[in-house]
Amino acid sequence: MDEKKIAAEYSVNYIEDGMVVGLGTGSTVSLMLVKLSERIKSGLKITAVSTSQATTKLAVSLGIRITKLNEVDEIDLTIDGADEVDEKLNGIKGGGGALLQEKIVASNSKKNIWIVDSSKLVKTLGSFPLPVEVAQFGCEQLCVKLKNNGLQPSLRMKNGKKFITDNNNYIVDLKLGVIPDLVALDIKLKSFPGVIETGLFYRIADEVIVGAGNGVKIFSKKKRV
Repeated sequence: MDEKKIAAEYSVNYIEDGMVVGLGTGSTVSLMLVKLSERIKSGLKITAVSTSQATTKLAVSLGIRITKLNEVDEIDLTIDGADEVDEKLNGIKGGGGALLQEKIVASNSKKNIWIVDSSKLVKTLGSFPLPVEVAQFGCEQLCVKLKNNGLQPSLRMKNGKKFITDNNNYIVDLKLGVIPDLVALDIKLKSFPGVIETGLFYRIADEVIVGAGNGVKIFSKKKRV
């Protein structure tokens, strides 16, 4: 069985009747939404908050009603994917381009669970290019500054055009190889005018559900960065 599907379907067990649930973005979350829709059709009642237009579109098509973030006081549980996760449950996210809204939803959640397949587990973050959401205005100049700082920026493209996020921004992917200090890099990147948010997610995940073979491995929050 597909490891993504195993992790995705297992995570739905954490959702209880009456919860406000944050719905992440990405292929693994899409599998989770299918399972969640089955539970809703069987009588589960939740309030759902989406992190992207893509998730909203899929959720609605599956019969999952979406509520705006500003219409809820707090989110009980958010389930999202990740592009890389290290041993301390820090991660890189944003491969799907929804990192800003994902981080906002996560920051307003009592509990955050990530669902991944075993290939996403790494000792040190950085092999996956780090997504950074940036303003369109001055983007070319910003990329030059990032390059001069040894950060190897690449403006994300899609179908031959510059990729535009749900918030009408661009994504710059940084090819770093290894990130020895997440906090220092996050602070450094946010010091550049035009950088809106980074795909570095630290001190956020409370639990990571990993599809491993035909089962799951669950890693819970410990002392992190």
